[in-house]
Amino acid sequence: MLVHLHVKNLALIDEVEVDFIKGLNILTGETGAGKSIIIDSINSALGAKTSKEIIRTGCEYALIELLFIIEDISVIQVIKDLDIPIDENNEILITRRINLNGRSVFKINGESATALMVKNIASYLMDIHGQHEHQSLLHKNKHIEILDQFCGKQLNEKKTNLSQLYKAYTYIKNQLQEQSLSQEQKQREISFLEFEINEIETAQLKDNEDKAITDQYNKLSNAKEIVEVLNEVYELTGLDTHSNMSASNFIGKGSQLLGQIKKYDPILLSVKEQLENVDNLLNDVNREIVNYIEEMTFDEQEFVQLEERLNTINHLKSKYGDSISDIISYKTAAESKLEKLLDYEAYKNKLEQELANKEKIIQSICNEITQIRLKQSQKVAKDIKKALIDLNFIDVQFEVTIRQLENFNKNGWDDVEFMISTNPGEDIKPLSKVASGGELSRIMLAIKSILASADAIESLIFDEIDVGISGRTAQKVSEKLAVISKDHQVICITHLPQIAAMAEKHFLIEKRTDKKKTNTSIIPLKENEVIHELARLVSGVEITDTVLNSAKEMKQMASQVKAKLT
Repeated sequence: MLVHLHVKNLALIDEVEVDFIKGLNILTGETGAGKSIIIDSINSALGAKTSKEIIRTGCEYALIELLFIIEDISVIQVIKDLDIPIDENNEILITRRINLNGRSVFKINGESATALMVKNIASYLMDIHGQHEHQSLLHKNKHIEILDQFCGKQLNEKKTNLSQLYKAYTYIKNQLQEQSLSQEQKQREISFLEFEINEIETAQLKDNEDKAITDQYNKLSNAKEIVEVLNEVYELTGLDTHSNMSASNFIGKGSQLLGQIKKYDPILLSVKEQLENVDNLLNDVNREIVNYIEEMTFDEQEFVQLEERLNTINHLKSKYGDSISDIISYKTAAESKLEKLLDYEAYKNKLEQELANKEKIIQSICNEITQIRLKQSQKVAKDIKKALIDLNFIDVQFEVTIRQLENFNKNGWDDVEFMISTNPGEDIKPLSKVASGGELSRIMLAIKSILASADAIESLIFDEIDVGISGRTAQKVSEKLAVISKDHQVICITHLPQIAAMAEKHFLIEKRTDKKKTNTSIIPLKENEVIHELARLVSGVEITDTVLNSAKEMKQMASQVKAKLT
């Protein structure tokens, strides 16, 4: 669960730290106080796309830190399998620093991470229901995703297998489409491939020969300059009988001089020997230079041959690759393609047979997936209907319909749609044609409540799940949140006093300004402060004794309801 939130320099927030508890955490505040910023900051830390504009004006960066304590053993194992360091306290610290240049730095337990890594881990730690997520229920493709969440591990394994097979099936299908050539096209392609293969084979390329040829070509191209420079070097360093200005002459003279004084100090003998070693080394260098010059010959025919070979290699590079190994690889691929074209019908028949075999296997798996969905859909419909009744849908009908598509895809061939009737006497219809905004939010809450009991995610966030509801319905929603919070951590932003009264920990989100800067803060409320906040939610502006007494009664009733739930 999320035990600590630290936000710094984010939008209207200077710096806040919040400690959450297991159970129902409620956040309330005036409109515009910055309630959405809290959810946005958590979403951002968990890898959501975030603009640098969210950095507080005048600051160089924004920082968000989330500290989780993991209780579920299976989730701990998943995190370890992802090579994420986790200590004996089973703590996960996720941080995100957003810089003015737009770049973000993610860290998990102090080690750098990518946004993808954070998103992967987040899927096991927290489920966030934003203000508009219930609208996704209007899109039918969301229904199969929800149903599959209920189907669990058995379906996931089959869908993984199906996805891999479908990828292979699609590849073979594309290959087969590429083979749909006319006789004229096929012959033209064969001739072209034969020309390319013959051109490369005729060159008789050898690995890395281009480098050796280039080196030799450069040497011969610059032979005159090489000899001139070497002669000049020899004049500077070699023994010159006509002049005493070479390095060798100077070293020899120095050695003679040292010979005159070496008897005065043994150290001078050592210096003389070192100088003689230098002289010997320089003589070796000079011999190398002389030998190189003597062996240096310029063969016009050899030079022309090298130039022609180099031109041939470069020509092939311009057509088939940047290196000899690339050219050879191109030839191998061309030979494989030519072989297929020469035996076109046999290859095409082979692809068709492979495609048929894959299709047969996929259809079998699709059938198995459909059976799992059909079986689970009945239980899901029953559970959702019960949850909807708990949320004040008095006479509701709910079904999950599964129809077969014309063609299968990576998810199978099922077309899943939620059907509902919310009023007596009305026919059951697609959810997208019946439900209002307030009904959609309750339906999503019903789905979330059932999913919460089936998965291992410990923390749930609801951002204004109470949109479009009031009165008795609001009371029913508050009770459903209390039920979920028995086994999960729930963080809920609300504007309804019925829901806020159920809080086990209540936070006030408040915006203040000193005419220079505006700052949003999050304040944990004490018992008397909770009553005052509930009264504000009830009355809006004026808080009278009657309103305060009503708020106290509401809190007491909420405590009684929670006691019955336990």
